[in-house]
Amino acid sequence: MAKELKHVVAMDDNYSQWYNNLVVKAGLAENSAVRGCMVIKPYGYAIWEKMQRALDQMFKDTGHENAYFPLFIPKSFFSKEANHVEGFAKECAVVTHYRLKNADNGQGVVVDPDAKLEEELIVRPTSETIIWNTYKNWIHSYRDLPILCNQWANVVRWEMRTRLFLRTAEFLWQEGHTAHATREEAVAEAEKMIGVYEKFATEWMALPVIVGHKSENERFAGAEDTLTIEALMQDGKALQSGTSHFLAQNFAKAFDVTFTNKEGKQEYVWATSWGVSTRLMGALIMAHSDNNGLVLPPKLAPIQVVLIPIYKGEEELSAITSKLDEIAAQLRAAGLSVKIDDRDNVRSGFKFAEYELKGVPVRLAMGPRDVQNGTIELVRRDTLEKENVPQEGLVARVSALMDDIQSNIYKKALDYRNSMITKVDTYDEFKKVLKEKGGFISAHWDGTVETEERIKEETKATIRCIPLDVEPEEGKCILTGKPSHHRVLFAIAY
Repeated sequence: MAKELKHVVAMDDNYSQWYNNLVVKAGLAENSAVRGCMVIKPYGYAIWEKMQRALDQMFKDTGHENAYFPLFIPKSFFSKEANHVEGFAKECAVVTHYRLKNADNGQGVVVDPDAKLEEELIVRPTSETIIWNTYKNWIHSYRDLPILCNQWANVVRWEMRTRLFLRTAEFLWQEGHTAHATREEAVAEAEKMIGVYEKFATEWMALPVIVGHKSENERFAGAEDTLTIEALMQDGKALQSGTSHFLAQNFAKAFDVTFTNKEGKQEYVWATSWGVSTRLMGALIMAHSDNNGLVLPPKLAPIQVVLIPIYKGEEELSAITSKLDEIAAQLRAAGLSVKIDDRDNVRSGFKFAEYELKGVPVRLAMGPRDVQNGTIELVRRDTLEKENVPQEGLVARVSALMDDIQSNIYKKALDYRNSMITKVDTYDEFKKVLKEKGGFISAHWDGTVETEERIKEETKATIRCIPLDVEPEEGKCILTGKPSHHRVLFAIAY
């Protein structure tokens, strides 16, 4: 592993290559035989499972239930909501035939023209259309509302330029789809769920995020309002990390989903949808990791503590592992995930480098002298600080250290993020900061799509959000000089 680490490019030399190296070398994922798709390896999937479990409980604590809807969606469903079909038209994978037939002319396998589907099927890029077609059968009266459904699924969006976790043709996610009797209930739901995402990012991922509204140009296709959590990566680029959409009555009208209200009148249902994906894995890597490898928040680390014996010969190994087994049992009883690495085919230095690469929060190493002295070597991954500590009281020390590491990782990311928010008042300043510093740029904008598109075309920066806590402030648009009533956050984004 020490040799492998030499193949991880330094972050400052090539950030993109550094990221790709970490994903592969740390055993998180790799490219598959299918172009644009990835294999999530066991260690990477273990992190995703921890994310999934935490989020799933948060959804259930807010009254949501899991369901599952089909992977295939009739093409006609997409045409019913104009903005939706326009937003996804270029990303859809389409099934046109249902079987293959061996040709008799020796040219291999060809599509049998007789096996063409009566209606083409879209491979799920998102599920609003199939779900609202289903909800039509579920909803008749106000007593049937609200419906609070979530599904864990895979989706396909035919990306031409892909990157592991950040942008792949197929990825894993959850998508919530809720139905409500009033506009107010639906708006409150969308706000509640972006709050859930903010809490998860902050408390579990140790990831500071800015919550805000998307501009009209950046909204989800078919939404009246999109709320977002925006995070900043260590290269100064932003990453949209979760979204919650107020869909108004757009999909209810498209699929004729009505209900009888308390006054006995027919009314269209109000809707939301919200989701996060395995893109969060990319955020976790890029926000915290360093040139030694991953830095994982303890709450999401598959292995929180690794114990490594340092020995010569079977007799020493037996005495040390006996003691490590006792310590491991105590740590597990305290609720920590623990691994003892007693492999005899690699040196301890190799193991140290391997677990640094994998981002294990705490490493404990014990040699013969530690057994005699009642001590153990402790290294924390976030700072790489090393100390010899007593074995007595170790469980309490390590448990407290988990909270300290979680907090320290968050504080480091928060301090960096805050240092990378820059206010500018002119377009020249804007372009200079983008080129020399990056990060979030707080600037005035005249509110028009035309200005937003021109800034994007000229600088590649987009409006990441209009922060929820934005202060009213009169000013002039950095590009057009037209009046603006508050600042918005721009950044170059993934």
